[in-house]
Amino acid sequence: MIQHGPQLCTICKRDLWTDEAGRAVCRPCERRIDDHLRSLAGPGGLYARLCLRIHPGSGSSNGPTVSGTRGAPIPANLQVLNLTANGGLISALESWVEDWASYGLATVCAGGRLQHRVDWAVGTLRLNLPQACYRHPALEECAREIWSIRKQCEALIAGAKPARKVPVQCGSDGCGGILRVSIDTPGETCRACGREYGHAEVLQLTPVRAAA
Repeated sequence: MIQHGPQLCTICKRDLWTDEAGRAVCRPCERRIDDHLRSLAGPGGLYARLCLRIHPGSGSSNGPTVSGTRGAPIPANLQVLNLTANGGLISALESWVEDWASYGLATVCAGGRLQHRVDWAVGTLRLNLPQACYRHPALEECAREIWSIRKQCEALIAGAKPARKVPVQCGSDGCGGILRVSIDTPGETCRACGREYGHAEVLQLTPVRAAA
């Protein structure tokens, strides 16, 4: 039986069931968030696999390394390096850990190698995800960023270039805000007015011609 009224999942926007009362996110969306997080961590996860693409032949999964072979070094894939180095996806995950920790929903890592930090961030977010589905006010934004990280990793591992982002005009009257979106964008929030768009909505916004 579906619970009628204004209570909707903040991610997929479907009605919450009666046994999901009090949650901000439905159980299927919770499982999807958990799956996206799980895909990133561990020696066989997307982060470790992505690190191996910086210098072919490297067997380390402790993060980006510099080639130690003789002769000219193999050029690093800068897109991969930007995503795997400190300040890339690690910082994005750790910023959410710090945010969740302010609600008592995560434990901040004390530091260590990059792979360890990724594993820690994923672990503490997964552990606290069931409670976050009730208590965290911005779980939809967090889920969107984690989904985007996974898509970027998978695209780079497959050798594809990330989808090109184009500027589009916010649809709110008098706003004038510009959003940058691609075909893979799961949703976006206008920084100027705060209006939220789902995947289908954001792709219908009017493209803005770049300045000459």
